[in-house]
Amino acid sequence: MTEALHAKGPNVEYRDKLMQFGRLVGSWDLDVIYYDESGKVQRRTPGEWHFGWALEGRVIEDVWIVPPRSLRPSEGQASGEYGVTLRFYDPRIDAWRSTWHGPVNGIVWPFIARQVGEEMVLDRTREDESLSRWIFSKIEPDSFYWRAITSTDGGKTWRLEQEMFAKRRR
Repeated sequence: MTEALHAKGPNVEYRDKLMQFGRLVGSWDLDVIYYDESGKVQRRTPGEWHFGWALEGRVIEDVWIVPPRSLRPSEGQASGEYGVTLRFYDPRIDAWRSTWHGPVNGIVWPFIARQVGEEMVLDRTREDESLSRWIFSKIEPDSFYWRAITSTDGGKTWRLEQEMFAKRRR
């Protein structure tokens, strides 16, 4: 299965668009910060994030693990999250379709992602009609910044829920 899933690089047909997320391919160490409704730090934890090419180079697959494997409890005990995202560029809408799967917490969240300036912005509407936005920014060869924000007033105001500072593993 691994041989059928993984790819060596981006598909040539949409290479430029694929590199919007393709520049994240590799492994990253994370500093993850969660905020409560008042904006105070709720908790802080390390994590790991791995990005790779999949499905003939048409997909970026990533695995997000918090806390990292080195700090997780023994097998079979739930702790944090260990999930996967599949994202692909869809030329019909000139955007990315992205779906996060978080099996520890029973999550499946679809997003539409577009490059906005220097940022990759993923948007979704939650079940309660509030808006959720995940943003990759300050993307450098060895680091990037990610944040999750939410709006309950149709996008007039936004509240920070989570942020991550990523450093590429060597």
